[in-house]
Amino acid sequence: MLAEVLVGLKQEQKSLPSKYFYDIQGSKLFEQICELEEYYPTRTELSIMQNNMDDITGELGENIQLIELGSGSSLKTRLLLENLSKIHSYVPVDISNDFLIEVTETLQKEYPLLEINPVAADYTQPFELPEVDEQIQRVVYYPGSTIGNFTKGAAADFIALIAELVGMNGGLLIGFDLLKDREALIAAYDDSKGITAAFNKNILRRINRELGANFKLDAFKHKAIFNEEKSRIEMHLVSLTYQKVDILGTQISFEEGETIHTENSHKYTLESFRELITPHFKALKTWTDGNEQFAVQYLHKTSA
Repeated sequence: MLAEVLVGLKQEQKSLPSKYFYDIQGSKLFEQICELEEYYPTRTELSIMQNNMDDITGELGENIQLIELGSGSSLKTRLLLENLSKIHSYVPVDISNDFLIEVTETLQKEYPLLEINPVAADYTQPFELPEVDEQIQRVVYYPGSTIGNFTKGAAADFIALIAELVGMNGGLLIGFDLLKDREALIAAYDDSKGITAAFNKNILRRINRELGANFKLDAFKHKAIFNEEKSRIEMHLVSLTYQKVDILGTQISFEEGETIHTENSHKYTLESFRELITPHFKALKTWTDGNEQFAVQYLHKTSA
């Protein structure tokens, strides 16, 4: 973590890895973001799942090991767990071990007969899954348009990693945000209650706690912009003054107005997403909402 933070903050455009948002406090803030009126992706994806659940579970089939990357406590996960026929097991994977334990305990109480095998891991890197028999199909569930947080190159690498993870005959159920007008996009990432701002600043709070840094959270403000060239929302933390920050003996200087780029959220068309997944997966089915704001696809691995 120290190495990644220092490398990012020493770049000409300072940056921090968005995965470090998700300590237990960050994970809970994101749960609150998902309930905001401005943040359309969660409720839109949920409505797609609710309206097409029989079709979705029919595509996934029976006796699957359901692997959720970036596990949450959302209704979308529960919808799958309640409607999948003869599910073999559920494997929630999350970088935040504390949050993972909390979610697992809650779900195990709700589904006492379900085999739940939590894995604490950085799922953007190779990791080991609980072993299953060859006849059990592995299906990764990756909701919430989180694929948009990756740059296009990193997204392609991540899709390749998932293909390796699920193995032959494996599947991927994924949600992604569709390109739309700038105003709706910016409002979704800069809400009127300031919860997204608190979520953005939480990465500094975590670095203070875990790396002994001395970021002053009030010396930065949250900003969301739409980068039209790269078809993405960018989240930044803007330094309100000239300042120096110490991170375990390393000093980082900030000019007034200088930003830390903390997160991307790329928006796709159906065609651009097809280009992304084609080397490893084929889209078997696509579901969208009536306004075509969001898409859910079921993909099947196409090669060894």
